[in-house]
Amino acid sequence: MPDLAPLHRRPLGRATLGDQLRRHARTQPDKIAFISYDGSGGRTETSYGELDRRANRFAHALLRLGVGRGDRVAVMARNSVDVVVAYYGTVKIGAAFTGVNALYRAPEIAHQLGHAEPAVVVVGAEFAELVASVKPDGAALVVLGEEFDALLAAGPDTEPDADVDENDVAMIVYTSGTEAAPKGVLIPHRNYLISTAPAWSWGLQTGPDDTWLFVMPFHTIAGLGSMTTLTLMGATLVLPATADPARSCEIIGRERVTVIAQTPTFYLALAGQPAFGPETVGAVRRCMTYGGQVAPHAVEAWSAAAPDAVWGTYWGQSELSQLGSVGWFRTLADIPDGDPSWIGRPVTHLEIRVVDAEGDDAEVGELICRSPSVMLGYYKDPQRTEEVFRDGWVHTGDMVRIDKAGNLFFHDRVKDMVKSGGMNVSSQEVERVLHAHPDVLRAAVIGMPDEYWSEAVTAFVIARPGQVPDPAGIIAFCREQLAVYKVPKAVHVVDELPVDAQGKILKRELRAAGTPS
Repeated sequence: MPDLAPLHRRPLGRATLGDQLRRHARTQPDKIAFISYDGSGGRTETSYGELDRRANRFAHALLRLGVGRGDRVAVMARNSVDVVVAYYGTVKIGAAFTGVNALYRAPEIAHQLGHAEPAVVVVGAEFAELVASVKPDGAALVVLGEEFDALLAAGPDTEPDADVDENDVAMIVYTSGTEAAPKGVLIPHRNYLISTAPAWSWGLQTGPDDTWLFVMPFHTIAGLGSMTTLTLMGATLVLPATADPARSCEIIGRERVTVIAQTPTFYLALAGQPAFGPETVGAVRRCMTYGGQVAPHAVEAWSAAAPDAVWGTYWGQSELSQLGSVGWFRTLADIPDGDPSWIGRPVTHLEIRVVDAEGDDAEVGELICRSPSVMLGYYKDPQRTEEVFRDGWVHTGDMVRIDKAGNLFFHDRVKDMVKSGGMNVSSQEVERVLHAHPDVLRAAVIGMPDEYWSEAVTAFVIARPGQVPDPAGIIAFCREQLAVYKVPKAVHVVDELPVDAQGKILKRELRAAGTPS
């Protein structure tokens, strides 16, 4: 019998992300992949054929720069087709793509780039000077715009001759999660082709006829992962210049958008626009949401404006290559038990258990998972990888309730993570910054329930002896050190913090007590 093992590493039989883009370019070259808007309202269409050609040109440019299989390419830029070109060009040669949050400050950028050690850093022009000052010495810097275009123009648009394995790392997604230090989640090509994309098709009812309003940033698993899945399926993505609600509302109507996936905050903001109504959002068929509970007002407003639309609530993690569970409802009355913490049921590719502290099955406990889409591990962090993978399951760190029908309800977080506007914020990271303030002796950060943000980052601080902390000044201090979504929405100066016998701050008591009067 012939040796078939090498097939998965040759175009004849392999399954990689770049291969699927090449297939789209051959079978539907004129199908629109992206509709992009610039800050002036200009509109540009990019077909799958053009996307593939440009990705090939960037792949050849990387090869000329000495980048190869197993290297890393980092991108810090706002959403654009150029970022997608850089992504697909990277994975076509077997390198790994990592996105850097465009809201990051210098220390945060330096940490991620120092950890990822990219061979090339691609940046938007507005970030070039900042990134140049903190990038690793050996990394080449490529600025989007004329420099990027010239790099593409210098090479062919043919498929690169590269040895790529479907088990190669395609992306390293950094997520703060529940801990102080960001984790680099290693996700291979095969996860999306064998598990994540099929789960989207069956679970999220996604297909090539969809037109998505896409405002999720490409540095997150929600953004990078969703873009990957949708382009694998051949859908059309609409990229606004910003997530401005008024502008987004206009674009939804003009492009006859059929699907939106965003946080509850976004839907609430859209519903508050003067132009919101059947003329603008009437073509929407699915409203996907994650990162918190949708306000009843938003559900009612959307039901009136887009009566054919259904709501989808879903949960996932970078460690699972994004998608874990999904549930559908038209009105809040459709939600099982009337419990707004419902996150649906597991997708077909996910095997789950809910376990107590002893590892026994329980109604309320930690959600643990097995799936073909499980990450390879955390980059340069075998200890945390082993901890998460213990006993043959991915330990998600999320506490859920499961009912007899298999519905999952998000109950709590094993560690102190704040989810504000759909973004994960490490309380420990914010606390470290607060402790660096000259007027702060001790600090605790929690998420307080908030109708708009789902959870608002809230700080409680004790003053250093002889000092009188100014909450506004502390917030301004945090803005210099942290991305804007991590900055506390409120700072409360208190005389003491609740602690246990070991001196550990009891954050559950802070949450229960609410903000001081």
